[in-house]
Amino acid sequence: MQRRAIILAAVLAFSAGHASAAAQIGVAPQYDTTHVYVAPDKVDAFARSFLATFGGASTKQVVATVTPTPSSTSSQLLQTPVGTVSLFGFKTPVPAPFGAERTGYLVNDLDLAVAAAKKAGANVVVSPFPDPIGRDAVIQWPGGVNMQLYWHTAKPNYPVFESVPENRVYVSPDAVSTFVRDFLRFSGGKVVSDEKRAAGVEIGRPADSYRRVRIESVFGKMTVLVTDGHLPFPYGHETTGYEVKDLPMALDKAVQTGATVLVPTYVSDGRRAAIVEFPGGYVAEIHARAEP
Repeated sequence: MQRRAIILAAVLAFSAGHASAAAQIGVAPQYDTTHVYVAPDKVDAFARSFLATFGGASTKQVVATVTPTPSSTSSQLLQTPVGTVSLFGFKTPVPAPFGAERTGYLVNDLDLAVAAAKKAGANVVVSPFPDPIGRDAVIQWPGGVNMQLYWHTAKPNYPVFESVPENRVYVSPDAVSTFVRDFLRFSGGKVVSDEKRAAGVEIGRPADSYRRVRIESVFGKMTVLVTDGHLPFPYGHETTGYEVKDLPMALDKAVQTGATVLVPTYVSDGRRAAIVEFPGGYVAEIHARAEP
């Protein structure tokens, strides 16, 4: 009995240590962004449609170099009550591996965050470099999931989200255990659900089932979709899920401003959801809580 208590205390201390370290690294979900790359001539159309759908406003558009090698892009932040987008319209070819990173996580200390990510099992695919407002790095988790870590010279102050968006990550059964373990080590987060037989309609295969893992951490929400890669379009292209109060209204606003509904509304796991494509090609999942 005493041995079991000692082991339990050690496990709790280990978990608390990771949570404490993550709290020092991460800031809050409203500082995490989805990275969206569209052609320069589609930037304004995308911004109009996205903001009309979710509300909010854009920061002033600037043209800058946001990569460690020469490049030029328009850059702006679309801030809505349900999620934030870093919008890039590259006027030059996009240097590799940029464009493959799905999200940007604001951290308190970039060097500390990169070291913690490496210790947790991530690869650093772009080492830290300066940008016009801070510093950045790109990391890759097992399963091929790329994320950008960034730090601002001037500390930002953004309002809390009305609903926290979910980072939608597709990984294989071979990689999921390692990915979840390593990301939890880094983020200090927790698994809030692990559904071994989730409804296949959620990945466009209504006759089948799949595994779905939901995680919450200082960086917000993440849904890990574990599949064999046999995905009908557009599943796997959506990197973020946005929760709204009124799904039909959001879809109507999206369509009226140039978006296309790729997957009509379906009901699963207590939510009504659909998938849309905004002008410029950005694909997103949009959902609302289903009525009981």
